[in-house]
Amino acid sequence: MDGAVDGAVDTVEVDVAVVGAGACGVLTALRAAEDPDLVVGVFEKSLREGCNAEISSGSLAAGGTCFQRAAGIADSPARHAEDILAASGDTTAEPVVQALCAAAPRYVEWLAETLGYPVEIGTDLPRAGMSVPRLHTDAGRLGGRRLMRHLREALATRPNVALVDEAPAVRLTTTGGRVDGVVVEQNHALVRVRATTVVLALDGFGANQVLMKEHCASLGDPFYGGVSTSTGDAIPWLTELGAGFRNMAACLRSGLVVLGHGTRVSPSLPFYGAVLLDLDGRRFVDEEAHGYSSLAGLIQQLPAQRAALVWDAEAHAATRESELMRETVRAGGFTTYADHAGLAAALGHDPELDPLPGRRRLEPPYHLAWVTHGVLATQGGAVVDPAGQVLRTDGTPIPGLRAGGGTAAGLAGPDSSGYSSGNGLLSAFGMGWIVGSELAGG
Repeated sequence: MDGAVDGAVDTVEVDVAVVGAGACGVLTALRAAEDPDLVVGVFEKSLREGCNAEISSGSLAAGGTCFQRAAGIADSPARHAEDILAASGDTTAEPVVQALCAAAPRYVEWLAETLGYPVEIGTDLPRAGMSVPRLHTDAGRLGGRRLMRHLREALATRPNVALVDEAPAVRLTTTGGRVDGVVVEQNHALVRVRATTVVLALDGFGANQVLMKEHCASLGDPFYGGVSTSTGDAIPWLTELGAGFRNMAACLRSGLVVLGHGTRVSPSLPFYGAVLLDLDGRRFVDEEAHGYSSLAGLIQQLPAQRAALVWDAEAHAATRESELMRETVRAGGFTTYADHAGLAAALGHDPELDPLPGRRRLEPPYHLAWVTHGVLATQGGAVVDPAGQVLRTDGTPIPGLRAGGGTAAGLAGPDSSGYSSGNGLLSAFGMGWIVGSELAGG
C-alpha cells in the first residue's frame, strides 16, 4: 500500500478522515470538530442505504447520568461495566469496556445539553442482565432514525467538516508503515484522501454471506435484519496491515423477530408477563433470564426454529409506545384472541400460561405473535485499545489508524448470548466520543 495509488485522479488533504457516517463516524466527527483548526472529512458509502444505528431502537445505555439521578436510580460507569462483563465473560475486553462505560454518561448528557436531543431515562425498559434501568431514549420513542438525523443535522452546521455521500472507501494508504490516508470512489473516479489520522467506522459484515459462512456458520440461516452496506469492507485492509481480530463468531441476534414480517416485538414484553411457547404449547425458557440475543440461540434449537409469544393488554400497554412495537402493529404482526379457548385453537394445543413464581398471570384477551431468530449485526472485528487504536496481532498499535463501530470487536464476547442490550450503540458512540475528543485535544 506504500507509494502512489494507481488510478487516483485527484488528491485532497484533511486532518482526520472518517470512513463511515453511522453512529461512530458522526460522533467522531462532531467531537473532532470541536477543534476549529482540524479539517474533518467523513466518507460514506450510502446514506440512502443507511446504517445499523438508524434501524436500531436508538436506546443509549449509560450508567451514572443526571437523568438516572433525577429518577432516583443509583448507577455508575463501574456498575455498568460489571454488568456487561458478567454477561459476556470476556475479561480480556475489560479495559475497553470500562473506557466505553466511562464515556457513556458524558455523551448522553452532551447530546441533551449541547445538541438539544430530547433524552429521557427509560424506566419502563427493563432488560435481562441490566441491574438497574439505564437505557436512555428519545421522548416519543421514535428510534434510531430520529437520533441519526439529529446528529447529521448538527454535523452539517460544523464549518470544518465535510460529509461526502456515495463515496465508498476502497483501500487504505500507508507510508513507512503508517496509515496516511484512504482512497475513495466518487463519481466513478478514485480520489486519494491524505490524512494525519484515519478512523474506520464502518458497519460489520452481516450482509456478506461469504464472511458469515466463514465466521458464523453455527447460526444457521437466520433472518437478516441489518443494512445492506454491512459487507465487511475493512476486514481485508486490516488483515493486510497485520491487525488482530476477536470474537468473529459473535453477533447481535434477536429471538423476537416476527415470522413473515421481519419486524420485532419489544424486549420488555417478558418483564410484563409475556411467555414463550414451543410448538406443543409448552414453556421452554425463563423469559426474563435471557436477553433477546441469547433467546435467538434457544429458538434456533426448536422445531421449525420458531416459537409463540403470548402477551396481554397490560403488557401491550406498557410497551406499545416503542418504535419496535409500533412497526409490528403497523405490519399486523400479531393476532388477538378473546379467551383461552381461542388461543388454544390457534396453537393447536392447550397453552401453558401458568406464571413462574413471582410473575404476574396473563389475562384475556391474548395477543399472539410467531417469532423466530435473526441477526441484526455482527460483533466480531478488529482489536482496539481503550483509545481506539487498532492493534496488530503482536499487540502494537498501527500508527495513524483508529477504529470503532462495526469495524472494531464488540462487547458480546466470543458468543452471541453474551450481548447486553445497548452494547452496539455503546461501543459505537463511546469510541466515537473517545477518539473524536482526543483528536480535538479534549
